[in-house]
Amino acid sequence: MDDKSNMLRVLIATDCHLGYLEKDEIRRFDSFQAFEEICSIAEQNKVDFILLGGDLFHENKPSRSTLVKTIETLRRYCLNDRPVQFQVVSDQTVNFQNVFGHVNYEDPHFNVGLPVFTIHGNHDDPAGVDNLSAIDILSASNLVNYFGKMVLGGSGVGQITLHPILIRKGTTSVALYGLGNIRDERLNRMFQTPHAVQWIRPGHQEACPVSNWFNILVLHQNRIKTNPKNAINEHFLPRFLDFVVWGHEHECLVDPQEVPGMGFHITQPGSSVATSLIDGEAKPKHVLMLEIKGSQYRPTKIPLKSVRPFEYAEVVLKDEADIDPNDQASVLEHLDKVVRNLIDKSSKRAVSRSQLKLPLVDYSGFSTINPQRFGQKYVGKVANPQDILIFSKAAKKRQSVEEKIDASEKLRPEELNQQNIEALVAESNLKMEILPVNDLDIALHDFVSKDDKMAFYSCLQNNLEETRNKLVAEADTLKIEENLIVKVGECMQERVKERSLRSKESMRTTTGSQNIQGTRNENATGPTFSDEEDTRQMLSISKSAQRRGGASRRGRGRGSSSLKQMTLDGTMRTRHSERSTSGSASVATRSIVDEGIDSPSSEERERDELHDLVENSEPEEIKKDKGRKRAAPRGRGRGSTSSAKRGRKSDFTSIQSMLMNKDGDDDDDDEDDISTRLKKVQPQVTRNYGAIRKR
Repeated sequence: MDDKSNMLRVLIATDCHLGYLEKDEIRRFDSFQAFEEICSIAEQNKVDFILLGGDLFHENKPSRSTLVKTIETLRRYCLNDRPVQFQVVSDQTVNFQNVFGHVNYEDPHFNVGLPVFTIHGNHDDPAGVDNLSAIDILSASNLVNYFGKMVLGGSGVGQITLHPILIRKGTTSVALYGLGNIRDERLNRMFQTPHAVQWIRPGHQEACPVSNWFNILVLHQNRIKTNPKNAINEHFLPRFLDFVVWGHEHECLVDPQEVPGMGFHITQPGSSVATSLIDGEAKPKHVLMLEIKGSQYRPTKIPLKSVRPFEYAEVVLKDEADIDPNDQASVLEHLDKVVRNLIDKSSKRAVSRSQLKLPLVDYSGFSTINPQRFGQKYVGKVANPQDILIFSKAAKKRQSVEEKIDASEKLRPEELNQQNIEALVAESNLKMEILPVNDLDIALHDFVSKDDKMAFYSCLQNNLEETRNKLVAEADTLKIEENLIVKVGECMQERVKERSLRSKESMRTTTGSQNIQGTRNENATGPTFSDEEDTRQMLSISKSAQRRGGASRRGRGRGSSSLKQMTLDGTMRTRHSERSTSGSASVATRSIVDEGIDSPSSEERERDELHDLVENSEPEEIKKDKGRKRAAPRGRGRGSTSSAKRGRKSDFTSIQSMLMNKDGDDDDDDEDDISTRLKKVQPQVTRNYGAIRKR
């Protein structure tokens, strides 16, 4: 342990409560004098750094006077040219959650010779919309290294992760864990919830295995077990720890105490200034200097001499035989004697009589005495003449020292308010989905005890932001599913469109090829190379002529029968070619079907065309009889088409001459086949015609 090059020296203090009773004329500087003495001890012993265990400030929003005095003390002792002998080898952006993200002595603009590492306590914890505390001001000024700041979730138990600050000096490696104050009830539940509190161990390195790290934890929580739910049990902590610095408890128990079955020791330095009138505060105040080398350590407690002496005495009047309970004068005389003895006792140790601190008198059933009137006799002799006497009932007299908690903690509003809010929610059957009850309890506590006017606003904003994030995440998932469905639907529609386009293109190709062939036959000026094309051309011309002739016949009465007869004669003369006749029959049938599809509403036109085709294809004897007796089609006016189709005999005469000129091109041997095919086609046309006539 004498090798200082490999030994890390740390000065440990907790609960400085700077600014306590800053408006009191006598005790306003007590906290600052004790803190300055702590820094002076660190400088005299040449420690590597100071480690504070929370509650550096007494108020959550310290006054400007308190901030100025604190900054002056830190500048006086921390900024110098003394070299820093250790290194921080961990990820500093994770350890120090500020804009700069590094330890303060590494800043090239500052000469930090005495680094200070601190966590926050329950008095100076972060609050508000930006989750800032008074320690963040000192951290931004590069005067302290603020660590152990945890960000909890808006609802539920929450989850925290503790990343250690890895410090190395020579062969000594220290993993420093920090846990700032969290409401005891919530942290208690988190320790009992699996995976709610996660501890990050140092990584395995060749120079220093995991087992060689000396693990220190600094926390600021209730330790006294008056209520198990509002305190932290030592057995909640992990077993790999070697040393625990426990803040928040003001009683000085600086000597390390081993926890049975856990393998680590706990030190409780206590407060450096007395803030409550209990026996624990009357004990002498100390700080601890911890020397670490490898896996071994040596604690040294150092007393604080600048702390105002605190004398405590408990008087049970019923146990005093010389006092008459009914005689108030005798009671006053006895109490006056006790106070003078306490003053004489403390004057032997104190530098000045003004350093004397409140004795405590326990009252057990006798008539009370006015404390202010009693204290007037000791003005200038004690620091607290107004509350030199504190009366208590006998029911509380038997409580053990461990069960006496801080007077300020007795009136902590968070427990009472939490019960009231929970009872209100239970009675009203309210379903708090966006604003949890626990967060409202915290906001109410900050509003009442810390004078945080933005407590409820920040609670509302944090929970709304968390709810929005959840909704956005769910919406993103739904959008992905909807996009997949839309894409699948679009793919299906594209496939259907492609199939329909392919079928239309195939139909257009077939129709286009037929139209191209017909157009070539009509526009041909040279010799014909296909008999079927010639026959189609001839039949289409004759078909148009027949329509005109039928319209003329219907318009002129019996005079149209002669025209019919001439059409039939001209048609029969052209029956010499097998291909021509078969082509005319097939084209006639196809034209009937096509026209029925293209114009399904024009029934009269279909009837006329079918009638003309049947008359042209039947024998001459049958045609003569039908030509004389056939009347005009039903539902068709006499003058509807006759006026538009009159005077077109010349067209039909030219058609007849064309058909007669075509006579000599075909062979006579094909006449039998032509008549046979016509007979096969005629019954089908006749049946269609008969079906139409029945309508």
